[in-house]
Order: sequence, then structure tokens, then C-alpha cells
Amino acid sequence: MSDARDPPVSRKAGPGAAARAEKPDAPPDVSIVVPFYDEEEAVAGLIDEIAAAFSGWRYEIVAVDDASRDATLARLAETATRQPRLRVVSHGANAGQSRTLRTGILAARAPIIVTLDGDGQNPPSDAPALVKSLIEAGVAMVAGERRQRRDPAAKRWASRLANALRQALLDDGAWDTGCGLKAFRREAYLTLPYFDHMHRYLPALMKREGFGLIFHPVSHRPRGTGRSKYTNLGRLSVALFDLAGVIWLRARSRSPGAVVEQAPDGAEEGDEV
Repeated sequence: MSDARDPPVSRKAGPGAAARAEKPDAPPDVSIVVPFYDEEEAVAGLIDEIAAAFSGWRYEIVAVDDASRDATLARLAETATRQPRLRVVSHGANAGQSRTLRTGILAARAPIIVTLDGDGQNPPSDAPALVKSLIEAGVAMVAGERRQRRDPAAKRWASRLANALRQALLDDGAWDTGCGLKAFRREAYLTLPYFDHMHRYLPALMKREGFGLIFHPVSHRPRGTGRSKYTNLGRLSVALFDLAGVIWLRARSRSPGAVVEQAPDGAEEGDEV
């Protein structure tokens, strides 16, 4: 489902373009989309880790800078000169994590999307396992669930409270919607209604549309650079507002059951749409 406010992505020859032109690849099988906002110190190491994790795959990395105030965009440009599979997209104004992810997903060329946070707390080495589970299970999404979170105690307790409340009201099977590490089918994502902060409700939105999803344990590590962009109070106030909206969306949804295309003579073709 497109959003009327989705801006067209203008393209220009950026860093790494010459290297890509020398060795043209087949279309990627996986696009790893990473949102960045004021993460200049994390950029180079994280991109290198992603490249190492997906070595041997046909992949691309789509890094989206959300109008950072530091040197994040410059660091991405520098990294692209030695990582030809890195594509850099930038926002002209800060738009938040959900919009940044959407920008990257719209720009992505692969049918399978992997997302992970730009702060480096999601180990990229866990990502290929999610993609393999997605393919083997034939589902629309595999959502990571962090084990042994490495966040401050106050943040962990706030997340547990928020997840318990959200689970009680949405019953989507997700106990860690704040985990940025996910793998899903681009086509399925584009059918979902877009709203700010929707990235925290992807399991519920996928389930609303009748898509299959499973959960996969992933590791977590302490933030090594930068600082969190959210406070517990700020996250809670937004979460309550969004939760009401998602409950409304679920209530306004009706399933059509199996959708089957009919043959011209009236006989069923036998294949679901």
C-alpha cells in the first residue's frame, strides 16, 4: 500500500558507483536496509560486518541517513568507496525511523528485506539465519527476539511493561517488537498501511493481513558508540497513541478467506491468488 507522501528517490552517481560499474551483478536476492541518525562512529564497522555476514550471497546494503547532524552521511560516502554493494540514500529532513526504513525498502531491489538498527547493537552475523528461516518456512516475516538484552536496566523494564501491554491487547505473538533485526518479503511489507512508528508493530500488521510469521532468537550487544534517540517516557507516550491506532486497524479489518481466480468457463483455476 503506497503512501501519498512517499517522495520519489532521485538518483545520482555517488561514491562506489565506479566500482559497481566495473563488476555488474545480477539483481540481489537480499537487500539489507539500515537506518542511520547521528551514528558517525558506528557506520564503517557496521557496514563491514554486514558485508562479512552476507559474503557469498547476492546482496545489497541500502543505508539511509535520516538527516543526521553529525558526519554520518560523510562516513557512509567514505565506506561506499570500498564497499561497492553499499547504496547510500539520504533524507533532506529528519523523518524518524519508520519513514527511514520505508525509504530504504522502497529503494531496495531485492524481494527479501533484512532490517537492523544503525547503532550496531544487532549483530549482523545473526541476519543470514533469519533469511534462511524465512525461505524454508515459506512465511512473510521472521522477527528477531533478543536474548540477554544489553540495555540499561530501566530501558529493559520499560520495554517489558510495554511489550506485556501490547501483547495483551494485540495477541500477535511478539514479545520483543523493539528488536530491529527482521527479515521479510518486500511485497508483503508494501501491502501494509503506513504510519509513523509502524516498525514497532510489524508482526501485528502482518498478522492483520493474513501473512505467516515466525520468531527467531537473536543476540544483542551493548551500544558501543553514540547514544539512544529515545527516552522511556517519550517512547511510552508514543506507544500508547500508536497502540490505540493499531487496535482500530485490527477492528476495521475483514478477511476474505481464500482468494481464487476463476477460469473463463467458470471453473476454478485451482491456484490461490
